[in-house]
Amino acid sequence: MATLTVPPVPPSPRDDAMQLYRAFKGFGCDTSAVINILAHRDATQRSYIQHEYRSMYSEELSKRLASELSGKLETAVLLWMHDPAGRDATIIRQSLMAESRNLEGATEVICSRTPSQLQYLKQIYHSMFGVYLEHDIQKYTNPGDHQKLLLAYISTPRHEGPEVNREIAEKDAKVLYKAGEKKLGTDEKTFIHIFSERSAAHLAAVSSYYHDMYGHSLKKAVKKETSGGFAHALLTIVQCAVNPGKYFAKVLHKAMKGLGTDDSTLIRVIVTRTEVDMQYIKAAYLKKHRKTLNDEVHSETSSHYRAFLLSLLGPNH
Repeated sequence: MATLTVPPVPPSPRDDAMQLYRAFKGFGCDTSAVINILAHRDATQRSYIQHEYRSMYSEELSKRLASELSGKLETAVLLWMHDPAGRDATIIRQSLMAESRNLEGATEVICSRTPSQLQYLKQIYHSMFGVYLEHDIQKYTNPGDHQKLLLAYISTPRHEGPEVNREIAEKDAKVLYKAGEKKLGTDEKTFIHIFSERSAAHLAAVSSYYHDMYGHSLKKAVKKETSGGFAHALLTIVQCAVNPGKYFAKVLHKAMKGLGTDDSTLIRVIVTRTEVDMQYIKAAYLKKHRKTLNDEVHSETSSHYRAFLLSLLGPNH
């Protein structure tokens, strides 16, 4: 469930484009006006506004936003202006190209999306950057299990429905136990095979059987048997199969706890999940931390950046 609040009768995209143009005119930008419009329009409306802006003022709205805004607010708003697939492509590309080789963003996006979303994402990635996603993954990640899993995950067709063959799920749980906890060392190939070929519903069943048979979660086994980027990818896949709301609540909490805030993670998760399942994430956050996600974001951010993120999160309850 999304948290985006859109006016019951939103202004026409043309009116919105004119209001934005007005907000840019004169000395300094009326940032509050920009947020009030863009943070309350869905993906289709944002696309129409960009189209109108281009035809009326002969310039790209995103270019204008980039020159009028700055810092974290600029990052968040520009990401928000993309359609979901374009946004995912942008996040993956930036994550792969980052000098720090921090692949968390790319891994999270790839391993939490459905097969049909990944198919479309690959087309968009190619049209935006002129290169195949597979090639970039091979070029910018270290050879090894993490790379193998990412490549398998974006190229393997998986079932998307809720149907599960219980016998196969139970067998998979046994196979994973034998490939991991039961033996010395880990048979990574088996983990890659099962995690990349099975549907989310199937993996959720495997996880449940694993717990019933071995007394602890598959997640715990993955943490024990693997490490680094490979572990992160496997954990993202299994946790998003079982409960994506809980998974993203955990990612957000980690980004805000302790000294300082991991703003790139905060922006990535809030912007990409607002129109998907943010209600569930907020509920999971409240249940686990006895604090609302809105209150936490409010205390970790400031100024227009804070206003924008809170607008996306919707009412605080």
